[in-house]
Amino acid sequence: MIVAARRTPIGTRGRALAGLDVGALGAAVIEAALTDAEATIGSPLSVADVLLGNCMGPGGNPARVAALAAGLGPEIPGGTVDRQCGSGLAAVLDAVQAIRAGDARPRVAGGVESASTAPARSIDGIPYDRAPFSPPGFADPEMTRAAEDLAAYDGIDRTRQDAHAARSHARARAAVAAGRFEAELVPLAGLRHDDSIGRAESLLTRLPALFPHGAVTAGTSTRVSDGAAAIVVAPCSTAPGLAVRAASIVGCEPSLPGVGAAPAILTALESAGSSVAQVDAFEIVEAFAAQSLAVLGRIGIADDDPRVCADGGALALGHPWGASGAVAMVRLFSRLVRAGRPAGSLGVAAASVGGGMGVAAVVEVVR
Repeated sequence: MIVAARRTPIGTRGRALAGLDVGALGAAVIEAALTDAEATIGSPLSVADVLLGNCMGPGGNPARVAALAAGLGPEIPGGTVDRQCGSGLAAVLDAVQAIRAGDARPRVAGGVESASTAPARSIDGIPYDRAPFSPPGFADPEMTRAAEDLAAYDGIDRTRQDAHAARSHARARAAVAAGRFEAELVPLAGLRHDDSIGRAESLLTRLPALFPHGAVTAGTSTRVSDGAAAIVVAPCSTAPGLAVRAASIVGCEPSLPGVGAAPAILTALESAGSSVAQVDAFEIVEAFAAQSLAVLGRIGIADDDPRVCADGGALALGHPWGASGAVAMVRLFSRLVRAGRPAGSLGVAAASVGGGMGVAAVVEVVR
């Protein structure tokens, strides 16, 4: 059961959080989430492990570095999970599975990404931006190209994409004004809120397409970002929280990786014995407007469904790759537990993953 959830504000690469590496970002949210969990449960926690998703960091097991930096002590191990944009959520699910397998000690799980401090990579002196997501003989598109291809494949035009991005920003601005992010955030380096909310929003319809005759723009693509999120997972208790009822990690066609969240959501809901109509809150990582709309279409949800990213998604908040799936779970915790939704309310967190995968979890409010 998820008993605490915190995140940093999400900072655009090179801005406020640029001076903090993955260890520092991860340590801040680990400390905050554990403090919350101990206050909720009413006693100190003996943590078994720290699991953090990370995509582009320096290696050397950032989860272990963050655990030590958070003061957990050398006896607490750490493990780093790489499922690309699904890494943070996958790390949470790994923690859940460990407890279900019989080790009932609590765990901290989540994700961290510092695009600002990610090292340059090269092979034989030749630079590259990322490792392959698939082997020779399979499609391996760059993610912006994949979003453009998906928009063409599904017939998602520029107008729908612009409207989706504008809606994400508008919802996020309303959430900031209402203070709905305050309890989940751990301010760092003078940054108190996600710094991309509202930026260039008024320019959405005027931004040029990123490809000739295309529809994807910088405004309908997420910003490369820094940030971290931490979740405390414990055995079921009397504390209020989110019980993880089902989860799914699936593969899909590598040429259209953006759709992966859809089959993952449907599979997880089937495992939970629930339907899309029964879900009270969705948090689906918005890597691109076209990608998000393609997922919604495949699970039978309208573009403007108020259950989906009700306080704005990654298009407004930012997308710290390895942390974004965990950020989605933090958002569900705020929308369902902190907001006082009744026991039995259902939520879904999900992400599509480069290389053609999807990850999703179904959670239920317990009080």
